[in-house]
Amino acid sequence: MNFRDTPDEARFRSDVRSFIERELPGEVRLRGAFADSFDLGDDRSPAMRTWWQRLTDKRWIAPAWPKEYGGGGLSVMEQFIFNEETALARAPRLGGIAIGWAGPTVMLYGTEEQKQMHLPRILAGAEVWCQGFSEPGVGSDLASLQTRAAPDGDDYVVNGQKIWTSGAHNAHWMLLLARTDADAPKHKGLSYFVLDMKTPGITVRPIATMVGTSDFNEVFFDNVRVPKGNMLGEENRGWYIATTTLDLERSGISTAIGSVLHVRELVAFVRSNIDAPECALRQRGALRYEIADRAIEAEAARLMSYQIVSMQNAGLIPNKEASVAKLYTSELDQRISRTWARTLGLYGQLRGESGPLGGSVASRLLLTVASTIGGGTSEIMRNIIAQRGLGLPRE
Repeated sequence: MNFRDTPDEARFRSDVRSFIERELPGEVRLRGAFADSFDLGDDRSPAMRTWWQRLTDKRWIAPAWPKEYGGGGLSVMEQFIFNEETALARAPRLGGIAIGWAGPTVMLYGTEEQKQMHLPRILAGAEVWCQGFSEPGVGSDLASLQTRAAPDGDDYVVNGQKIWTSGAHNAHWMLLLARTDADAPKHKGLSYFVLDMKTPGITVRPIATMVGTSDFNEVFFDNVRVPKGNMLGEENRGWYIATTTLDLERSGISTAIGSVLHVRELVAFVRSNIDAPECALRQRGALRYEIADRAIEAEAARLMSYQIVSMQNAGLIPNKEASVAKLYTSELDQRISRTWARTLGLYGQLRGESGPLGGSVASRLLLTVASTIGGGTSEIMRNIIAQRGLGLPRE
């Protein structure tokens, strides 16, 4: 791994940094400080639309997309630098699942008609997408899903249920994985569809989280008719497309930079409030060592991202390495939140305006429960590392 930018990369990094400092609206930066990198993509506030347009003008709303599809055509390293600098600046990456996963999946496997229909609208912010993969009763064994898509004339008729579908209540389209051959081995009987969420027969029900938000949903399909032209790729080959989508989900440096910044915020809080009653450091001196551990671990997460991009830049596929990074950063997210809560002592349990930092510490601690579940559970990550990384047998 080379930790230094080349002269061209250094110039590009400087350009990105200058652009963000000059063009990022202040209220957008403030919101980005309390949000994950992808969760603001459907925001229609004037400031967010201004940021969208400024990125669009630079072809940076989808910087990794090929130029022929309206993207920036950035190299692997330029994309990495862009992601790193936007994360460090607390600038939200817009477009959510649409820009991050749906667009690239359509580019790789869609027909020309599908590309022309969806890609320009995604770039314009006119389409919000969700991902219909997980199901109740299936757990982490995604290939065992039971939602059926039965051929009927020019359509497939879909029946079943999805769960933990982030953003389904706002989505215009869904990436849907459904079973089209019940007699085939479970990995070989699945097909991949793009589904219009306005189609009759779809019911979306919110799932309340521990912090009172409802970003997750259940989605029910009752004789939902999906045109055959909405299938991506070949029938019964959907599993292989789905793994591409999941690999897109598990890449990037934004999570690692988020960990670094959360530790920096903790250090700044302690320095400014060392004698305040809501800071327990004076009473619990061992917290100093715990905070130091979190800082070291956050930098280690950052180095894992450097390893992944170095492999990508060399034309390698960081499959097990991406799983190691996902496992490590999601568990680190929980450790950082617990350290924050211990630093605040009993005050760390307060939520809302009565708590320190607006009660965000307690809320974040609850939200991190999902860190080791979403995007692939820690158990699944360990299985991938063991089987693909260490060559261990399944049993």
